[in-house]
Parts: sequence; C-alpha cells; structure tokens
Amino acid sequence: MALAVMLLNGASFHGGCCRHKVLLSLLGPLLSNSKLYSSYRRPGAEPKKKPSWQDADFSFKKGIDHLKTQLSLLKKETQDYLQGPGGHPLSQHLLEQTRVLWQFRSQEDLNKWVISSDVEIGGKSKVYIKLGRNNQAALLYGTLSTEAPRDGETKYSGYCSMRSRPAVGSFNRKKFYDWSNFNSLYLRVRGDGRPWMVNIYTDPYFSHQKDDLYSYFMFTRGGPYWEEIKIPFSKFFFSSRGRVQDNQHPVWLDKASFLTLGFTIGDKVDGPFQLEIDFIGLLNDRAHKEEFAYEIYDKNTPV
Repeated sequence: MALAVMLLNGASFHGGCCRHKVLLSLLGPLLSNSKLYSSYRRPGAEPKKKPSWQDADFSFKKGIDHLKTQLSLLKKETQDYLQGPGGHPLSQHLLEQTRVLWQFRSQEDLNKWVISSDVEIGGKSKVYIKLGRNNQAALLYGTLSTEAPRDGETKYSGYCSMRSRPAVGSFNRKKFYDWSNFNSLYLRVRGDGRPWMVNIYTDPYFSHQKDDLYSYFMFTRGGPYWEEIKIPFSKFFFSSRGRVQDNQHPVWLDKASFLTLGFTIGDKVDGPFQLEIDFIGLLNDRAHKEEFAYEIYDKNTPV
C-alpha cells in the first residue's frame, strides 16, 4: 500500500497530471478501504473530506534530514551506553542518591507533558498549564466540574490530569526509566490544599494490561509556602481500569519498564484548583527499609 502511495505522488513527475488522475481514480477506492484511511470517527466530529494519506508530505530532502538527526541521536546513545548507566560512570551511578527527572524552566520543559480532562468524554472540567512566576515552576490550574455528560451512558465525571510524554530514542524507539537505584519519589510543590493522585504508567506486555498503573496520594497543605514531598515506592498500590486489585505487588523498579508519570485530581469537589511544581526527582532514602506496604496474597496456599 505504501508503494501505491509513492506511485500516486510520483506520477506527476513522469507522466504529467493526467496520469496522476488516472491512477488516483483506479487506486482511490482501494486506498479508502486500507489502514491508511480510517472510516471511524468520534460522535460529533466532522467527517474527513479526503483520505489521510493525501496530507502526507513525501519530501526526499526532509527524509534525508530526518535520517541524519536520528543517526546523531543513535551516536549519542551509543556513547552514553559505553560510558555507563545513564551516561554516567559506574562509580557515580552506584553512589547516586538523588536525581532530578523533570524541572520546569522553559516552554520546552512544558512541552514534555500533556494535559487532559473529562472534556474527552463530554465533561465540563477545564485544565491549563503554563510557566509560573519568573519561569521557575510549572503552574497547573483549571476548574473541576463533576457534572456528568448527558449521553445516557456516563454516570460519573470530574477529573483533570497532567502526564509526561513517553521518552523516545533514535528511530522512534521506546525509552524506559530505570529507577532501580532509588526507593522514593521526591517532589517540590505548592498546592491549594486539594489531594492529588500520583500515577506511574508501565509498558504492558499484553493488550489487556494497557490500563494498569501504580498510584498513591499526594496531599498538599495550601498556603504560600513550598513543600517537599517524599513518596516511597513501597506505598504505591496496583490498580487496573480505576479498580484497586486484590493481587497486589510492589513496583518493579529493576525492570526499567516505566513509560510515563502523571498527576490526577478528582476529589469530587467543584471549583478552581491549582498546583505548582518546581521539580520532580528521585531519592535513595537509606533510612527507608520497607519493601511493600500492603498484604500480598499467596495464590497457591497449601492445603
């Protein structure tokens, strides 16, 4: 099918516009039923006037430039890998006690995050993100509304979230976070007294695990002062599709399977909210000895 698209776009160079129209009339119905053109659209969305493949820009120069960029990224990743974990010497990696993952000092730092709300399901909550005063923090603010959409199906509504974009390596490969050298999440925030949910999303092995995540609560005290919050990874509980699972297990820090980190507010209280985040980091607390805070059931109990 990709060959057909190349023929359509290259026909004008070899046989003029007439041949291009002939090929388009012959292959158009075939392409409309392919994966390049999806017939599904969300309720309320306007139908597409033309197939999505017609919007693609087949530029040879852009392809060469993109290849050069990806090769330079691959070169840097190889150098970092040969130098040590995370691009640091092994001795420094073993002695590392803190690490800053995200800090917010520019618009580029904000672009690494995505915000969403119940507007996606027809709700009325609103969420925005911008740089704080003196460009020293990220300000997440908006209005929470628990009014459910009148679609006859949705019964509950009222949430807003902020989620980091998945890290991508060279040639669009997935990059995972390896937090095995740390035992706590460390944040510096300033909230308005409302509780938040901190979520860790993992890379699923199977399709039915795509809604699995590890969560824990973050309580802000409000007021004009910043607070530093430490959340041990042993406190995170496992849930799937919004339901806490009976079969609990600790976060597998040694498998480097973390894709994104997120914050969600949904305390069922209508009104404005705001949360300022200075930085998000990791901490290796030597005084914390707890492995897991919840009871683990034995599936194979001896009779």
